Amino acid sequence: MRDPVAVLVTRGDRVESRHLGRLAVADGRGRLLAAIGDTDEAVFPRSAIKPFQALPLVESGALDASGCDAADLALACASHNGEEIHISRVLAWLERAGLTEGDLRCGGHPPLLPAADAARLKADRPVTPVFNNCSGKHAGMLVTARALGAPIESYLERDHPVQRRVDDALREITGIDPLPVPGTDGCGVPSWPIPLDALARAAARLAMPKGLPPSRAAALTRIGDAMVAHPEMVAGSGRLCSALMRAAPWIVAKTGAEGVYLAGNRRNGHGMALKAVDGATRAAEAMLLASMSRLGWLDGVEPGALARFGEKPILNVAGAKVGRILVELAFLDGLA
Repeated sequence: MRDPVAVLVTRGDRVESRHLGRLAVADGRGRLLAAIGDTDEAVFPRSAIKPFQALPLVESGALDASGCDAADLALACASHNGEEIHISRVLAWLERAGLTEGDLRCGGHPPLLPAADAARLKADRPVTPVFNNCSGKHAGMLVTARALGAPIESYLERDHPVQRRVDDALREITGIDPLPVPGTDGCGVPSWPIPLDALARAAARLAMPKGLPPSRAAALTRIGDAMVAHPEMVAGSGRLCSALMRAAPWIVAKTGAEGVYLAGNRRNGHGMALKAVDGATRAAEAMLLASMSRLGWLDGVEPGALARFGEKPILNVAGAKVGRILVELAFLDGLA
């Protein structure tokens, strides 16, 4: 199936760039409500599935045993900015569990937020694994391994008990059984390729679990509750995931690398999964907000609350408007 143009980027009155897009909407029972582009082809959801990778943390009892609260659970689902609220909480979690930053196997990179990196440099702090945007997820996996009596040194490996539990959860929630052979994500954990229609089903179940065992449904509900209660932990300052869940707390949303988004609507139990085919974040954000708006998911959101994301003007260095990011109306017509 041919992927349609989803987003246009203009300069003056001319189109400068075109982004192709794919999008699926499903309900929690697995019914596909809308499909645009090739939603059958598997994509790597990357960090968009972090809420599901946190299921073993909740279901094993490791979250409660490590003295954690809802904000810690939200951080386990995060691709965080590396702000102090994120770093200090990961370090405190590890200390309570008798672990150290050296146990994190995610590798280090500078904070995603420039202001947070400036603060790190001012404090003369080296780049270490705790600054990795995935350090909350890795802290959760470590304490889960500890709770299961499993080795902590090998928690990234595909056959480790923690990763096997993630695999089991994904198979049930997406309906893909068996899952394809995974690749490896940027932080070192397995990354399974999954079609967008199945990911939309999973997002719907995160929003409103249906047809799942009570214990799994309760864990998903707890994860969704934590994310919407603490959106600043899921991403941080200037990020769409956090801004969206703050402005519309009935939406559970999570981004992944290479232009992927998952979102669930807790009002109607529907889920959305999308990908900008070229991996562009600007296109994925515009697709997400325009599609939600077309479907009525953003009814009740304060005007302007999300204006800095999605469809917006393009400014030059001097601040003058020189173009726009626009979602193609023909793309949105596929949601009718």
